Amino acid sequence: MAGTASAASHRHRGSPAPSPAPVAPPAFFDAARWGRAAGDVWSGTWLDRDALEQRARQRLRTLLRFVRAHVPLYRRLHRGLPPASELQLADLPVLHKSQLMADLSASTAATGLSRATVDAFLADPARIGTPLAGRYAVWTSSGSTGVPGVFVHDGDALAVYDALELLRFRGLSVGPLRGGPFLASERYAMVAAIEGHFAGIATVERLRRTFPLLAPWVRAISVLQPLPELVGQLNEYRPTLLAAYPTVAELLAEEQQAGRLRLSLEELWCGGESLGAATRSQVARAFGCRVREAYGASEFLSIAWPCRHGRLHVNCDWVLLEGVDARGRAVPPGVPSHTTLLTNLANRTQPLIRYDLGDSITVLPEPCPCGSHMPAIEVQGRSDDVLSLGRRDRPPVKLMPLALATVLEDDARVSDFQLEQIGPRQLALRLGRSERPRGAAACAALRAYLDRLDLAGVRVDLDGAPPQREARSGKLRRVVNADRRAAAG
Repeated sequence: MAGTASAASHRHRGSPAPSPAPVAPPAFFDAARWGRAAGDVWSGTWLDRDALEQRARQRLRTLLRFVRAHVPLYRRLHRGLPPASELQLADLPVLHKSQLMADLSASTAATGLSRATVDAFLADPARIGTPLAGRYAVWTSSGSTGVPGVFVHDGDALAVYDALELLRFRGLSVGPLRGGPFLASERYAMVAAIEGHFAGIATVERLRRTFPLLAPWVRAISVLQPLPELVGQLNEYRPTLLAAYPTVAELLAEEQQAGRLRLSLEELWCGGESLGAATRSQVARAFGCRVREAYGASEFLSIAWPCRHGRLHVNCDWVLLEGVDARGRAVPPGVPSHTTLLTNLANRTQPLIRYDLGDSITVLPEPCPCGSHMPAIEVQGRSDDVLSLGRRDRPPVKLMPLALATVLEDDARVSDFQLEQIGPRQLALRLGRSERPRGAAACAALRAYLDRLDLAGVRVDLDGAPPQREARSGKLRRVVNADRRAAAG
């Protein structure tokens, strides 16, 4: 990689690093900083491929020099490597979530940010969307890989995420020229898990707190409540923009077609799970609106945005994605990856460099008709099943996988699990070895949730087998409808 390295980067390999000076983190929100981020995102949208790559390389070099000076985890992982100016991204070690969570303090450049402080913050639901220590956003991710994640973002990163969402995902033709979600002409609703410090609800609450005038037009609705109550809240609020997981959108589409849900949407936004062509078509027909897919994560909120042709374009000037096979080797365009390595170029408080994201992506080999020079991808993320549980003399109840996973993660504190429907009124719960001591608590949490949904007759059995991963991909489907998969096969 070209460029001038700092003096620290030219030390002899293996020589001890000097004690770094404390890093002053950026403010949680600063209007001038947000304006600079918006200007950068706007200009980057129109760059050609070479200019985008040059901008990303420069940011990566700067990030590498920073982490070697200020982040203990990377000083250890990168010990003995050449200077940043001599490295390619593929030369760097892969970072796994387990490494990140083993010593959270060592993974950050923040001084005095202990795991105990972070855990105390996350234990308080009243602080969702508020800054930790006045400066940091802290988000948790699901434990779909068996390890739950905690991610700390600074004000610089938040400004970049917001600018990417507004200027690329929404686009000027949808946003400011038509009023966007910031005027009473549009009402935004997000249907999601809102009881924890997840990226979606934390972002909604942050915006509501930062811009109080937005609050009446931005709302988050819990996916944990019974479907009739969810439908009632949506009918009362009457959103014009709706964001939901694809499995949630599919159930809401059925309610719309049955006439119980009565929404007039301009757009429906899906993310967090794989959006199949059949689901997209069903949702578009039910609501009579455009369905758009987004790709983001707790590690980087706005990874890719959809163009007018429906293709997802990576924000490659701010986030790097590497599709690799099971041995960590890069896969060519057109080939689905085993997993994806993510490098966040915006966040210096908890930097992520070649972080194993777990998703499978396929880089599309042909240019996109929209003309964007940002790479277009297809994503195979989580694809859990909707469960349909029977009741005597009444219609069955459909359960969203996001709700079931949230109950197990938040109420039972288990993350390495698989819940399978093996009959009309029977569930089998499998837990990883480290989670098995909490088996009784996990079954009790599920039992309490099912009782709230008037499903007292459904059995929940603890299966002695571990979660079953797919033979070909090694991926874990955490909520599985065995009957549905058998019928599909």
